[in-house]
Amino acid sequence: MVSSWQRARRERSSLTTLAGFAVAAILLFAVAPAVLSDFRLNLLAKFLCFAIVAVGIGLAWGRGGMLTLGQGVFFGLGAYIMAMHMQMADAARLGQDVPGFMQIAGIRHLPTLWQPFASAPVALVGILVVPGLVAAVLGYGVFKRRVKGAYFAILSQALAAAMAILLTGQQMLGGFTGLSDFRAFFGFKLSDPANRQMLFFIASGTLLVVVAIVRQLMHSRYGELLVAVRDQEERVRFLGYDPADVKILAYVVAAFFAGIAGALFTPIVGIISPADIGVVPSIAFLIGVAIGGRTTLLGPVLGAIGVAWAQTTLSEQFPSGWTYLQGILFIVVVGFIPAGLAGVWPMAKGFWQSRFGMPPTPDAPVPASKTDPADVGESLVGGTFTAPDEEEKVESR
Repeated sequence: MVSSWQRARRERSSLTTLAGFAVAAILLFAVAPAVLSDFRLNLLAKFLCFAIVAVGIGLAWGRGGMLTLGQGVFFGLGAYIMAMHMQMADAARLGQDVPGFMQIAGIRHLPTLWQPFASAPVALVGILVVPGLVAAVLGYGVFKRRVKGAYFAILSQALAAAMAILLTGQQMLGGFTGLSDFRAFFGFKLSDPANRQMLFFIASGTLLVVVAIVRQLMHSRYGELLVAVRDQEERVRFLGYDPADVKILAYVVAAFFAGIAGALFTPIVGIISPADIGVVPSIAFLIGVAIGGRTTLLGPVLGAIGVAWAQTTLSEQFPSGWTYLQGILFIVVVGFIPAGLAGVWPMAKGFWQSRFGMPPTPDAPVPASKTDPADVGESLVGGTFTAPDEEEKVESR
């Protein structure tokens, strides 16, 4: 049974969450457009795309323990599908059979790969379905064979490298220069500042929705099971669950978010090339998540935006020094602050209490399976999970 203390705690958590979303919405939809120039606002929209990818990585890596070094693959799938549609839409408005770069390359007929994405609904469906479908196929082949840890990380990174190399040799996809020179986004001229601001609002709304979805997953029964798989995979398998299915779902959700982020990145930045989806960008996504705090909800968002902003700002002043600073920051966080910047405050609070002899704030014990999914590994070992065919898998306390 749920005690009154637990109900009150849940109500406070819900109110805090709603307040947090309200503050974020005000900052994104009111404050940012009012204080930032058009250039800086477009730059922030680009960073929000990175944050959407980071939220998915936080779910797969922070909660599921899957070191995803190849999110550039799914980011690129969404980005290139959007780029192909925009190129064909521009060509149709100019009365051309193929986009301009194909004419320069001597391609006179639209390739078969391009033809389905000439339709806007098909392109949107492709952006939403293709990255997740590819992730499902890859995840099934990898996780069903119990590939994990460093082997999974190396495999995912190799996929990103292979895709970048493949795209570099495809002239029908722009080769190493990629696709660029977009004029309109679903009929809206990209040269109009109002339309570019609209793209910022779309990216902001998408980020808020993505964060809300991941929060719901983290606080659901599935979120608890995902953490249990991360901490005690063999124990979960012994209880009758298939850890591979749990991992595949998290991997697909992360790929789904990355595909959407890539599709938004293309009109916001105005170009997509193999350099944006290879090994280096995939590692950059991961660095932002690690620095922000991979096990938290907002840590990946703040880390991705902060790292991208620092890279842009500092690289303008120190073009050759930013890479070293980024590496040092990553080493410091991984070596001394494993929880990321989101763990600095709890660490400082614990140090203060131990240094000055202040006892911690007393809290009533709460079952981990009912509240915090991060403690589900402990509750699993303790035996709160039972067989999956029973109506209740978690004992009430």
